[in-house]
Amino acid sequence: MDWWLWVAGGLALMVLELVTPSGFFIMFFGLGALSVGALTWIGLVASGWLQWLLFTLLALGFIAVFRGQFPQLFRAAPPPTVDSLVGVLAVPQAAIEPGAVGRVEVRGSTWSARNAGQAGLAMGQRCTVVSVDGLLLTVRPE
Repeated sequence: MDWWLWVAGGLALMVLELVTPSGFFIMFFGLGALSVGALTWIGLVASGWLQWLLFTLLALGFIAVFRGQFPQLFRAAPPPTVDSLVGVLAVPQAAIEPGAVGRVEVRGSTWSARNAGQAGLAMGQRCTVVSVDGLLLTVRPE
Protein backbone atom coordinates (compact mmCIF):
# COMPACT_ATOMS: atom_id res chain seq x y z
CA MET A 1 0.00 0.00 0.00
CA ASP A 2 1.31 3.46 -0.85
CA TRP A 3 2.59 5.67 1.94
CA TRP A 4 0.23 8.53 1.11
CA LEU A 5 -2.80 6.26 1.63
CA TRP A 6 -1.63 5.57 5.19
CA VAL A 7 -1.10 9.29 5.81
CA ALA A 8 -4.49 10.20 4.33
CA GLY A 9 -6.17 7.48 6.40
CA GLY A 10 -4.34 8.60 9.53
CA LEU A 11 -5.37 12.23 9.02
CA ALA A 12 -8.96 11.16 8.37
CA LEU A 13 -8.97 9.21 11.64
CA MET A 14 -7.52 12.20 13.50
CA VAL A 15 -10.25 14.46 12.09
CA LEU A 16 -12.86 11.85 12.98
CA GLU A 17 -11.56 11.93 16.56
CA LEU A 18 -12.12 15.68 16.66
CA VAL A 19 -15.70 15.60 15.36
CA THR A 20 -16.99 12.65 17.39
CA PRO A 21 -17.25 12.19 21.16
CA SER A 22 -15.18 9.01 21.12
CA GLY A 23 -13.22 9.77 24.28
CA PHE A 24 -9.70 9.66 22.80
CA PHE A 25 -9.84 6.26 21.13
CA ILE A 26 -9.88 6.73 17.33
CA MET A 27 -6.86 9.03 17.54
CA PHE A 28 -4.52 6.16 18.40
CA PHE A 29 -5.44 4.32 15.19
CA GLY A 30 -4.77 7.56 13.33
CA LEU A 31 -1.35 7.79 14.97
CA GLY A 32 -0.67 4.18 14.01
CA ALA A 33 -1.60 4.87 10.38
CA LEU A 34 0.55 8.01 10.29
CA SER A 35 3.47 6.07 11.75
CA VAL A 36 3.14 3.29 9.16
CA GLY A 37 2.88 5.95 6.44
CA ALA A 38 6.13 7.52 7.64
CA LEU A 39 7.89 4.16 7.84
CA THR A 40 6.69 3.24 4.34
CA TRP A 41 7.73 6.64 2.95
CA ILE A 42 11.32 6.30 4.21
CA GLY A 43 11.47 2.73 2.85
CA LEU A 44 11.67 0.69 6.06
CA VAL A 45 8.46 -1.23 5.36
CA ALA A 46 7.54 -2.44 1.89
CA SER A 47 5.24 -5.47 2.09
CA GLY A 48 1.52 -5.00 2.62
CA TRP A 49 1.13 -7.66 5.33
CA LEU A 50 3.93 -6.09 7.38
CA GLN A 51 2.34 -2.64 7.05
CA TRP A 52 -0.98 -3.97 8.40
CA LEU A 53 0.79 -5.85 11.19
CA LEU A 54 2.73 -2.72 12.18
CA PHE A 55 -0.45 -0.63 12.00
CA THR A 56 -2.19 -3.00 14.41
CA LEU A 57 0.76 -3.25 16.79
CA LEU A 58 1.47 0.49 16.77
CA ALA A 59 -2.18 1.42 17.33
CA LEU A 60 -2.45 -1.02 20.25
CA GLY A 61 0.88 0.23 21.59
CA PHE A 62 -0.28 3.85 21.45
CA ILE A 63 -3.49 2.86 23.24
CA ALA A 64 -1.59 0.96 25.94
CA VAL A 65 0.89 3.75 26.56
CA PHE A 66 -1.14 6.95 26.16
CA ARG A 67 -4.84 6.10 26.66
CA GLY A 68 -4.85 6.83 30.39
CA GLN A 69 -2.85 10.05 30.06
CA PHE A 70 -4.80 11.97 27.37
CA PRO A 71 -8.09 12.49 29.25
CA GLN A 72 -6.16 13.87 32.22
CA LEU A 73 -4.40 16.43 30.00
CA PHE A 74 -7.67 17.81 28.66
CA ARG A 75 -9.80 17.63 31.80
CA ALA A 76 -11.22 21.03 32.65
CA ALA A 77 -10.49 22.58 36.01
CA PRO A 78 -13.38 22.30 38.45
CA PRO A 79 -15.56 25.39 38.60
CA PRO A 80 -14.92 27.72 41.51
CA THR A 81 -17.13 27.22 44.52
CA VAL A 82 -19.77 29.77 45.46
CA ASP A 83 -17.88 30.40 48.71
CA SER A 84 -15.25 32.14 46.61
CA LEU A 85 -17.66 35.10 46.48
CA VAL A 86 -16.73 36.06 50.05
CA GLY A 87 -14.92 39.40 49.96
CA VAL A 88 -16.20 40.29 46.49
CA LEU A 89 -17.77 43.67 45.66
CA ALA A 90 -21.59 43.73 45.53
CA VAL A 91 -23.86 46.58 44.40
CA PRO A 92 -27.49 46.73 45.59
CA GLN A 93 -30.07 47.16 42.83
CA ALA A 94 -32.49 48.81 45.27
CA ALA A 95 -32.30 50.08 48.86
CA ILE A 96 -31.95 47.30 51.45
CA GLU A 97 -32.78 47.98 55.11
CA PRO A 98 -30.69 46.36 57.92
CA GLY A 99 -31.62 42.68 58.24
CA ALA A 100 -33.79 42.79 55.12
CA VAL A 101 -33.31 40.79 51.93
CA GLY A 102 -32.89 42.49 48.56
CA ARG A 103 -31.13 42.04 45.22
CA VAL A 104 -27.45 42.78 44.58
CA GLU A 105 -25.26 42.49 41.52
CA VAL A 106 -22.07 40.45 41.94
CA ARG A 107 -19.72 39.82 39.00
CA GLY A 108 -22.47 40.68 36.52
CA SER A 109 -25.10 38.34 38.05
CA THR A 110 -28.04 39.19 40.27
CA TRP A 111 -28.21 37.51 43.69
CA SER A 112 -30.51 37.66 46.70
CA ALA A 113 -28.70 39.28 49.60
CA ARG A 114 -29.30 40.05 53.26
CA ASN A 115 -27.99 43.30 54.69
CA ALA A 116 -25.94 42.35 57.76
CA GLY A 117 -24.89 45.94 58.47
CA GLN A 118 -26.32 48.36 61.06
CA ALA A 119 -27.29 50.91 58.41
CA GLY A 120 -29.38 50.56 55.30
CA LEU A 121 -27.79 50.10 51.90
CA ALA A 122 -28.69 52.61 49.19
CA MET A 123 -29.12 51.63 45.57
CA GLY A 124 -25.69 51.56 43.89
CA GLN A 125 -23.76 51.72 47.19
CA ARG A 126 -20.66 49.54 47.29
CA CYS A 127 -20.79 46.65 49.75
CA THR A 128 -18.86 43.44 50.40
CA VAL A 129 -20.06 39.83 50.51
CA VAL A 130 -19.28 38.43 53.97
CA SER A 131 -20.85 34.96 53.68
CA VAL A 132 -22.79 32.66 51.38
CA ASP A 133 -25.70 30.48 52.47
CA GLY A 134 -26.99 28.52 49.48
CA LEU A 135 -28.11 31.20 47.04
CA LEU A 136 -28.41 33.93 49.65
CA LEU A 137 -25.46 36.28 50.11
CA THR A 138 -24.84 38.22 53.27
CA VAL A 139 -23.45 41.70 52.57
CA ARG A 140 -22.11 44.65 54.61
CA PRO A 141 -21.34 48.19 53.47
CA GLU A 142 -17.70 48.88 52.63
